[in-house]
Amino acid sequence: MDAHSKATTTPRHEKRRAKLRAFLFSPGKNPLVGLRDSVAWNLLLITSGSLIFSVGASGILATNNIITGGIYGTALLLFSKVGLLSIALWYLVLNVPLFIVGFLHVGRSFFLYSVYSVVVITLSTMFIHVDFGITEQIYAAVAGGIVCGTGSGMVLRSLGSGGGLDILAIILNRYFNIGIGKTFLAFNATLFLLAATLYTPDIVIASIIQVFIASQSLDYTLSLFNQRKIVYIISDHSQRIADLLRDNLHQGATFIKGQGAYSGQDKLILMTITNAIMLKKIENTVFQNDSGALFIVENSFNVMGSTFGRGRQF
Repeated sequence: MDAHSKATTTPRHEKRRAKLRAFLFSPGKNPLVGLRDSVAWNLLLITSGSLIFSVGASGILATNNIITGGIYGTALLLFSKVGLLSIALWYLVLNVPLFIVGFLHVGRSFFLYSVYSVVVITLSTMFIHVDFGITEQIYAAVAGGIVCGTGSGMVLRSLGSGGGLDILAIILNRYFNIGIGKTFLAFNATLFLLAATLYTPDIVIASIIQVFIASQSLDYTLSLFNQRKIVYIISDHSQRIADLLRDNLHQGATFIKGQGAYSGQDKLILMTITNAIMLKKIENTVFQNDSGALFIVENSFNVMGSTFGRGRQF
């Protein structure tokens, strides 16, 4: 390719890349901005998460007599000690009265997504049987906690929930100002106290370990879906840097008025929210224009509003 071809091709490619960046990062143009609110995305999250949870609960925990928390844990306990119905049917039966109450007191989309999750978990528990070959209870508690926590995290990342206990907790919070976390804690504490009278100490301890690991896995999964970086830039050239971020990287920013404690000088602190992929580009832009700038990065695990999507409507 000769020099003339290069000269004409390069600007064209740059123009195309600029258009692509504008399409991907401009609110109102990018279809991915509203992805979190789309039915297809929510159904994908709920289906995948419910299947993963069900496989972990029935294939790892149930085969080792380990009790998980919530309604599914209650179903496992009833199946183990009462019988009569399968785990799946116990789970469905326990959810029915909660859904009847929930139909009157929670948002319609949240309710329907939650019903869908319960149906997927029920059907997958009935028809999908996976034997992981784990026979040691401590290993089962660890593996089951990771798998179930991951599945639950995916479901909770949607605009729905995993079913009955979530709905009960929301209703109690709305009408009696009882914290959602307190409802889960009280329910699971009661469940494990009951389990302590019916199972050996080894099983109870393994179950508690499983719940703890599941909660950590759930939190980590939630953070993966919405992890953002908050960047603070303190510079004498904040306006120029903000213009470059906007024009070259299509990165929005906010000015915060500040004052140096030692110098007494007024400064414009630049704040922007980004992801790990864009972070290095922002850093390069800042230090190429002000080598003396202060560049501060914080992790944020939940950013909502504007172009980042809305919170769940209960």
